[in-house]
This record gives sequence, structure tokens and C-alpha cells, in this order.
Amino acid sequence: MAAEEAAAPVPPASPFAQVQENIRNLSQRQKLAAGAALAFGIALIVGVLLWSRQPDYSVLFSNLAEKDGGAVVASLQQQNIPYKFSENGNAILVPATQVHDLRLRLAAQGIPKGGLVGFELMETQKLGLSQFHEQVNYQRALEGELSRTISAIASVAGARVHLAIPKQTAFLRDEQKPTASVMVNLHTGRSLDQAQIAGIVHLISSSVPNLSNDNVSVIDQDGSLLTKKPDPLRTSLDATQIKYTRELEEGYIERINAILTPLFGKGNFRAQVSADVDFNQTEQTAETYRPNPSPEQAIRSQQSNESQTRDQGPQGVPGALSNQPPVPATAPVTTPAVPGTTSASGQLPLTTSKSATINYEVDKTIQHTRKALGQIKRLSVAVAINHKEEKDKNGNSKTVPLTDEERKQVEDLVREAVGYSKDRGDTINVASSAFVTSDKDAFETPIWKDPDNIALFKELIKYLVIAGVIAFVAFGVIRPLMKQVMPPPPEEKEEDDAAAGRADGEDGEEGEEGEDEEGAEVALSPEAAARLAYDDKLAKVHEIAKNNPRVVANLIKEWMGSNEQQR
Repeated sequence: MAAEEAAAPVPPASPFAQVQENIRNLSQRQKLAAGAALAFGIALIVGVLLWSRQPDYSVLFSNLAEKDGGAVVASLQQQNIPYKFSENGNAILVPATQVHDLRLRLAAQGIPKGGLVGFELMETQKLGLSQFHEQVNYQRALEGELSRTISAIASVAGARVHLAIPKQTAFLRDEQKPTASVMVNLHTGRSLDQAQIAGIVHLISSSVPNLSNDNVSVIDQDGSLLTKKPDPLRTSLDATQIKYTRELEEGYIERINAILTPLFGKGNFRAQVSADVDFNQTEQTAETYRPNPSPEQAIRSQQSNESQTRDQGPQGVPGALSNQPPVPATAPVTTPAVPGTTSASGQLPLTTSKSATINYEVDKTIQHTRKALGQIKRLSVAVAINHKEEKDKNGNSKTVPLTDEERKQVEDLVREAVGYSKDRGDTINVASSAFVTSDKDAFETPIWKDPDNIALFKELIKYLVIAGVIAFVAFGVIRPLMKQVMPPPPEEKEEDDAAAGRADGEDGEEGEEGEDEEGAEVALSPEAAARLAYDDKLAKVHEIAKNNPRVVANLIKEWMGSNEQQR
């Protein structure tokens, strides 16, 4: 019966059953070592993945006061919430998934409190406060609300408002106007233009009754007065004038770039414009008189006088005797009258006198001229153009300067683009020269110092570490374990079966009859055993023992285990 069972062919076991059998055949120490190695590999992989997947941090609060920042950090530490600071240290970062939740929690705790109070101060009024305390609280609340509003401007990091509101009085002569002072803390590199400063002044003056714009002062964190009115007698340049000149020059440069870029390409030319701007305020009044031409003469006023008289003319003989004083008068009885000169009709001669005064209109011109501020006195334009590339007869590229005709064409285009004026004294200079590229290479940032490349290298190193850990776990832990428990390939199994059959042949008839179930599992089939001779079996067993002693050792181990079970 035993011989028949040994001679019967054994059906092949499934791979899963063989794996289970191999696991059961492992010793207790091997099982513990395999479990520990597998757990170590899994823990290593999970740890590396968690390390590589750092949580995304978002801003919880920024630009906090030191007191509020300390309160926020203390609360986060009590709640065991990870946090970190931004690179410039003005923001607290927490995991992005917890930002909104943490803000609500901290708001419930009254954090951050902030250094300013608004109209919420009026909500905690106590019964029995004096009118003075109510007025002080109202002023504090108004200052806090104005500071919060000004801090909402993009360029302003913080603001403080101080109001000086005098006590109201019934006497007009003793009435005082309120005043206000504003201190703004600007972000680094930011500034307020005149429109923004005027907006802050108008905001303060509109929020306080009877407060005029002239009574509002605004300073920055450096103590510079921002609401200072320009002095008309000041000879130094104003910042707005410098800004206007720069914008004017940049506008001309953009015009030149727009017209030369399609011709030469970007980077093949450089243009600079220098504008001489007149910021003098000039007013001129002229009064001019010109004679009217004959056809356009106009009489303004005319006066004529004419008189006629009959008078006795000069008497006597011309000479010294006629110029003598008259003789004493005598009576006509004794002295006869001197005969006078009369006309033929016996009347005295007629004397006529005429005079005329005529006033003509005068051509008068009064001209009042006020020159506009910021007129251009002179423009100086310089354009440098790179050499153009051409190919010679051999097909080699070379750079050649522009011809005189091309330079003249560029000069004409630039002249029209900037509005050239000969009367103004404008100048344009166009030069063609080879551009030097070594300066760009000299100041180029090395690859290993480029911030973008540094971030890329860090990300690459992270993935390399992950790949290295996974490879170590796969080839150093999992692969040896799989070799232990997985069934051998078909070729290796046939060699094991042949070695087991030859070993049974050495035992004589025991091999033919079959020892037990373990021997039957490793014995050859009867057909194969019949084909092999004893010498061939012995030689094959020696070869297997020499080339693969591990198989022979496992076989002997199985025999010893089967003998112990039979006992």
C-alpha cells in the first residue's frame, strides 16, 4: 500500500499554498526577524512620505504688534498647533487647513486685541460716568476709528490720529478751532503721493466738526511733514518736478522704442532722452501804442473857435515918435482932433480869429501773458544701434555697421517721433556700434545661486531621498523575504525533485517503497526513475550538492523533521 502511494504522482500545489507552507516552515526567530524587517521598511517609507509632504502654510496674522504677536504664539503653543514665521518675520504662518478655524478661535479669546480701540469702547460705558469721561471716551473712539480707516490704505502699515478738540464756549471771541495730527507708518519702499495725502487730510477734516484742511498735519515714521505747502520763493527743485521730468523722458523713450523695435528687434538698440524743462513761473504785461493808418483814423474829440472884431488899428507914423507915450489930453476947442484911418464907407476894419483842436484815437494794445509751467526748453536724444549681421560669399556670418543712409533714416524717424524743433535747439545723435555681451555674462547669477534653481534642487533631492528609501526597502527587506516564502521557479523545482530522487536511490529499497509523505513529495515519478540509471542518479546528486548545497541542506532538514514526527 505504501509503495502504491509512493508511486502515485503528486498533484502540483498552488503558489498560494506553497507560500503558506514556506511561511509555516520558517522558524520562530525567522518569522520575528521577517516581521520586524517588514515593519521597519513600512515605517521608513511612511516617515519619508510624511517628511516630504510638509503641510502648506498660510498667513494667520501679519504686521502684528509685539504684544499681540506674543499672545497669538502663546495661544498656538497651548493648542499644540504647528506654526512658523515668514522670512521677514512680520507674519505668523499656520497650516492652510486650519487658518479660518484658528482665526475664529483667537477672535473668541479677544486675540489680537490691537493697540487701537474704536466705537466699541462706547459699548462698555458704566453708569455714573461724568461728562468729561464721556467726552474723552468719544474722542478716543473717534481717533481709533480714523486710525483704522487710514491703515486700510495699501501703502500704510499703521497710523495714529491725535485730535485736539477745544471745549465749546458761548463767546465767539473765545472760540477755538479744532486741530488734528496724523502719524503714518509706511511699508518699506512705499510712499504717499499728493493725492493720497490730500485724501487723508480731507478724511480727517470731514470727520471732525469745524475742522479745516489747514489745521490737519500729516507726518511719516521718519518725522517728515507731508502736508507742507510748497514755498513759491523756494529755489530748490520740488519732488514733483523731478518726477514730471522723468515721466516726460520715459514717454519719449517709449515712443522711440515703439518705432525702432519692429526694425531692429528688441535688445538691438538703446535710446536715451534728456529733457530740459522750464519750471519758472513767468507773467508779463505789455501795453503797446501804434499810429493809426490814414483810412482807419478815428476822431475822438474836435473843438473849433472863430471870433470877429472891429478895432482901431495902430495910429501915427511908424517910428520912435509913434511909440511915445500919449500927450496929455486937451480940450477939443483949443486942440483939434487927430484924424484917424477909416475905410471907404467910414467904418473901422474887421478882424477875424479862428482856432480848432482835433483829438484822434490811438491804437493801444494791452497784453497779459502767463507762461505754462513745465515747458520744454530743449531735447537731447541719443540712440545707439547694434551692428547688423550679414553673410559673406562663403556663408559666414559677420557684423557690419549701419550705412549712412540707414542712419539718416533712423534719425528722421526719431526726429518725427519726439517732435524735433530746430527753433528750440533740439539735438539728435544716432550711432551704430557693436554691443558688448560680456558684461551680461559677468553679472549673470550662477546656476547654483539662482533662487529658482535652489528650490528645484531641494525638490529634486527630496524625491531622490524618497526613491532611495523605497529602493532600499524593496531590495533590502521585501525581496529577501519574498525569496524565502515564494515557491521556486519550475526549473529549480525539477532540480530539487531530481536531487530528492537520487537521494532516495542511495537508500536502496526504501526509496522504491517510499518512506513517508515527505519522501513521496520529493521523489521522482516512476517513469522518470526508470529511465535514469543508478550511476547517473548518483552523479546528478553530487552535482546538485556541489552547485546548490542549500537545496540538499533543506532536504536533509525536511527528512530530519519527518523522522522526528514519526517518533
